[in-house]
Amino acid sequence: MNNRDKCRGSANLQVKIHSTTGVPINRATRIVFSSPAKILLPLLFLLLTSTLQAAEAPAADAPVEEPAPLVQGGLLGAISTGIDDVQKKLDLDEHLLDTWRLRTDRAASEVDKLINRHAHSALDLATDFILLSVCWMAAFLLAHFLGRFIVARSGHRRFVRERPRLHNLLGYILPFTLPAIIALPVTLYASHSLDASIARAIGMSLAYATSSGIFSTSVIMCVITLFDSGHKRAAVTVLRRYAPRPLFMIGFLAALSDALTSPQIARQLGTNFTASLAVVAGLFATLSFAVLVVRMRRPVAHLIRNRPLAQRLQHRGVQESLRLFSALWYLPILLMILVSAVHLIGAGEESQKALQNALLTTVLLIATVFLSTVMQHLFKPAAAATAAPRLRPYKELLRNLGHAVVRIVMAIAFIELLGRIWGVSMLEFAASNSMGRAISDSLSSIGLILLVTWLLWVVLDTAIQEALKPSVGKRASRQPSTRVLTILPMLRNAIKIILLVICTITTMANLGINVAPLLAGAGVVGLAIGFGSQQLVQDVITGLFILIEDTIAIGDWVVLDSGHAGTVESLTIRTLRLRDGKGFVHSVPFGQIKAVTNQSRQFAYAFFSVQFTYDSDIDTALDLIRQAGQSIVEDVMLKHNLQGPLQVFGVDKMDLNGIVLTSQFRTVSGGQYGVGRAFNERLKKLVDQHDNVRFAQYYPALGLPAPTPT
Repeated sequence: MNNRDKCRGSANLQVKIHSTTGVPINRATRIVFSSPAKILLPLLFLLLTSTLQAAEAPAADAPVEEPAPLVQGGLLGAISTGIDDVQKKLDLDEHLLDTWRLRTDRAASEVDKLINRHAHSALDLATDFILLSVCWMAAFLLAHFLGRFIVARSGHRRFVRERPRLHNLLGYILPFTLPAIIALPVTLYASHSLDASIARAIGMSLAYATSSGIFSTSVIMCVITLFDSGHKRAAVTVLRRYAPRPLFMIGFLAALSDALTSPQIARQLGTNFTASLAVVAGLFATLSFAVLVVRMRRPVAHLIRNRPLAQRLQHRGVQESLRLFSALWYLPILLMILVSAVHLIGAGEESQKALQNALLTTVLLIATVFLSTVMQHLFKPAAAATAAPRLRPYKELLRNLGHAVVRIVMAIAFIELLGRIWGVSMLEFAASNSMGRAISDSLSSIGLILLVTWLLWVVLDTAIQEALKPSVGKRASRQPSTRVLTILPMLRNAIKIILLVICTITTMANLGINVAPLLAGAGVVGLAIGFGSQQLVQDVITGLFILIEDTIAIGDWVVLDSGHAGTVESLTIRTLRLRDGKGFVHSVPFGQIKAVTNQSRQFAYAFFSVQFTYDSDIDTALDLIRQAGQSIVEDVMLKHNLQGPLQVFGVDKMDLNGIVLTSQFRTVSGGQYGVGRAFNERLKKLVDQHDNVRFAQYYPALGLPAPTPT
């Protein structure tokens, strides 16, 4: 018989009788029965049950009303209904708290009896307790100082001095482990000379708890000391500095809880009193253990995952598994601590089953982590490294999609197996229960919406990003155009917003939220904004057509009918930003643009119109123009701006000032200015070297050409 059965008592029985409506008459009623009553009670209970069933028999043929719908309102309504049902079924306050209230009352009665019984012999009890404590302390201190002396003497020996870990092990075993083992039997032998009393029970309990705490701490520290080498030394140092005191407290409280549950101690102090103290000590031990595990998770993880460099390079899979295990090692332990705490307070009736379920949960968690690691290695990007450049991103997309689907399946399988371990099946709940069907339908719809939205976004975003990337190893003609660089980022943002809005609205609808008022309100607000911002709408529509027609692109030099001119720095859906030749930035709304002169499309012409006097030799002048053009063609700094040879048109016109000769170069966009300046400079130098060719000069005051020198 365990302590819980003792707490309940062999003569106390709680009877719960339900009326025809199913409401208990009095759950807290406790009746004390004699031994004959224990025999007659089942018979009386069966008789009463038969009477009630006979009374309810005529009503059995009555028509049964159709139950109301269980859940409404999507996922949120289903969850709300489930919470209400759970709250109706919870009877924790009626069972657990009643048990502890009864145990506390009985423990208080036992303490009163102990005080009244031993009030006259308090001095004798104190003497026995002090005698046992002094006996334990004397035995422990004698063995402790002897062990320290032996450790100090052995430290001078060469064999021990060359092995630091051996010296540290001896520093724990001789001064702590062996004295803890020796002191307890000595105290037990000394207790035989004393009469059985409370003092003897308390003294032996404390001696056993203290020896157990010291012994368990020293053994664990010896195990930690074995790792004190190389790159693990830092973690071992942290553990040796901060772990001993919490370990001793945990071992002391756990051993004290175990000692208080022994029949000899319970007989002296009282069953309920010792059981209550044992539960309190056990709870403090589990709490201390949980705090220690959380605080020491990083040093222990360091010990688990750190391996020599050669092992890390040769066994990458093992190293990755150790890395994941080191990040999760404390979670199963915290789960075990939680199960132990629940078992201590009495909330779990089947403690062995709960412990078994916790162990299976730990195994399932570790197996899932390792399987996830294997899947991650199988879906590495190296598998698609040999794909064609154009197909590589889409194969990468398919691999990521497959990896995501596998992870979702693993998560569902983990949840289902975890539920089956603890006696709950999510699939059966979703198939056989109306609330489960409502929740599963809502979750599946939301999951499908999120999956489709994510898939569409990834496909479109991948296509846009690939279109924006320059072709590796290709010529400049295969690079993305300025139109693509301008429109695609705006298209990407628009697609993102549209998908996000659609996904949000459909998800809210599946959650049970009425989106009709939201859509109606959004429509009214949009209509009001449209009427109130006509100019903005005009700018947006005009800008959209300008971008679609590729009238302007980033990097173009444009001249607007409003008088603004400059290089296009950025384009939005509403404005155009220009930087002029002086460095000033102009922001012009698209609605104000009526005509655009784009000087940066495909090619341009460097046009030359040169006027000579009538007495100049035309053939020589044309030859000088060709020489100037040929020098530009041969110039390494200017020839990359040309798209063809110089075209000389000859005499374009004759007027009062002289003869006009014209020619031109076809250049790249923007290259006409440099070519034009270089041509004028070189032609001037060539003309200055010939006397029979002169530039015409015009005097506005007289309206006559300059006189010809004689």
